[in-house]
Amino acid sequence: MGANHVLQGRIDQLGLTQEELAGQLNAALQEITGRPGEISSRTVRNLLNGSSRRPIGRTCAALERVFGCPVADLGLSAPSSMQHPPEDPVRRRNFMLSSTGTAVAAVPVIKQQRRSVGMTDVVRASAAMNQLVEADDRQGGQTSVVTAALKGRDKVLDLQQRNVSERVRRALYALAADFTTMAAWSCIDQRDLDEAQRLLHESATYAGLSQDAPTGMRVWVNMAMLAYQRQNWSEQLAAAQTAAASQAARRDPFFGSMARVRLALAHSSLGDPQAAKRALGAAQETFQKVVEDERPRWTAFYGPAELNHLAAIIHNHSGQSAEAEAMAHRALAKMPAEFQRNRALATCQLAVAQLRQGEPEQATNTATAVFTIMAGAPLPGRMRTLIGDFHRDLFRLAPSTTYARNWADRMRDEWSRA
Repeated sequence: MGANHVLQGRIDQLGLTQEELAGQLNAALQEITGRPGEISSRTVRNLLNGSSRRPIGRTCAALERVFGCPVADLGLSAPSSMQHPPEDPVRRRNFMLSSTGTAVAAVPVIKQQRRSVGMTDVVRASAAMNQLVEADDRQGGQTSVVTAALKGRDKVLDLQQRNVSERVRRALYALAADFTTMAAWSCIDQRDLDEAQRLLHESATYAGLSQDAPTGMRVWVNMAMLAYQRQNWSEQLAAAQTAAASQAARRDPFFGSMARVRLALAHSSLGDPQAAKRALGAAQETFQKVVEDERPRWTAFYGPAELNHLAAIIHNHSGQSAEAEAMAHRALAKMPAEFQRNRALATCQLAVAQLRQGEPEQATNTATAVFTIMAGAPLPGRMRTLIGDFHRDLFRLAPSTTYARNWADRMRDEWSRA
């Protein structure tokens, strides 16, 4: 008869194995009849290889419950004894017939079947996640991003309550972690640090349930960033060390470099420039081993430009202003246009490096470019903190200059944006 490619395609969409489908069919029969089903993986194989094109009534009912569609849409035919009379307003009972015509169960008609969830649902939810990442790349942390991310989390957790395979379940937990981490990251960028802490603890749970290495890496990197914003240097180092020891970092030089540069940042925060230099060198060397591969959309920010941007921060921490300026210039030369927020942050680091080298006017011109780069978008809290630190240092160094007063006027205007 030939294989049933239609059914195979639907099974693939749900990410089910033959054994898992048999289990879901039996669970559906339990719901329908109140008694456990006895469908085996052999039954599923017969449906797939074409030797069974007209399954018995109870199997048809289970298939319709799992896939949420008539068996005809699965490349199968229902037995003539299995009738679907039109719905009437009076509650009635429908008898499913076995292959011998004997009534096997009496069940109420269900108006809305519970659809199984498959990889197509995961792909659809992932697209929504990617849109949030793109919005963050442009404007940075915003309340609207937090709200949308938490709605996305709630939706994928709701999908978990339906019929899902193990593969789909893990993918949904990874998405729940991604959405929650996205919300936490946006809170970090806005410097809503207590809420970020709460969300990261939640996302760590989902990441563990997902068993997905890149998702776990994302959580640990964000924990290191949160600790950095809190100036909790020991926790920053611990989170960076955990990221460096993670499965993702061990397997992929891309994630290995990402973790090692966080280690370098932690050492520089702790006032250990030699350890910071070694870790930064390791991050740069490891990145040279990176090969093109398919990775999650959230990783797109990390490349040569971001590595140089973080190197500029590390050198600024270590009092190496000339090196910081050079790294900031390199970062800006390679920064992709879509990373508007990161370009503005690298510009802040360049301005700080110039100011510390005794070039306040040039530094002020550089810092003013931040507002142009952000194109009128409200500055995220993390960026406002950097700008505020620059402002204080500028007025300590050149308080009565015309360019400093002009800077203060411009900053006052930008600060007033909601």
